[in-house]
Amino acid sequence: MSYHGLILDFGGVLTTRMRLNGEAFERSEGLPPGAYFHALNEHPDGVAIYADLEVGRATQTEWNQVIGGILGIDPTNLMGRALANLRPEAAIVEAADRARAAGVKVAMLSNSFGLEPYNPYAALGMHEGFDVVVLSEQVGVRKPSTAIYQHALDELGLAGPECVFVDDHAQNLPPAEALGIRTVHHTDAGSTATQLDAFLSARTGEGPLAVR
Repeated sequence: MSYHGLILDFGGVLTTRMRLNGEAFERSEGLPPGAYFHALNEHPDGVAIYADLEVGRATQTEWNQVIGGILGIDPTNLMGRALANLRPEAAIVEAADRARAAGVKVAMLSNSFGLEPYNPYAALGMHEGFDVVVLSEQVGVRKPSTAIYQHALDELGLAGPECVFVDDHAQNLPPAEALGIRTVHHTDAGSTATQLDAFLSARTGEGPLAVR
């Protein structure tokens, strides 16, 4: 079936890998290996503040203070420092550009990192080149809630079966699939770009598009 909408996650899909970024942050701050990931994913205060940040119940400054306190480091612009090693993932950005040039509507869908004082989307030029941008803090719901995927579909003006969604976290895929969205579990930029080009080729009836 042809598709008319492409929905892309931000961190780890449109950007380089989040784990590599976090490991670089640990090195730059002189933290023990794994300390940052423990603060985000296991420490109860870290888990709670991140969940609140993503849906707009906490500010990025509050996140900076809590995570800085857990890690014992300066909280000033902590999110900016924590994301400093992210870069646009060229293969995915270029695949999205090819899709958009062929008439596919392209959306970015992200569980938010906050927008102030550090805006990671603007810093990486990710507010351009999209027909729709959905940030969880602005809609008050985050992945993997089905509601945020429905919101993206509504903004695109498309039905689920008309769209493809790409995310690097497998748990974020089933709720999108429940709406009929075709999903891609992103593990490698080259492989994902190839899949997107194959979908686009099927849509246009042309041969496989070259992956630059």
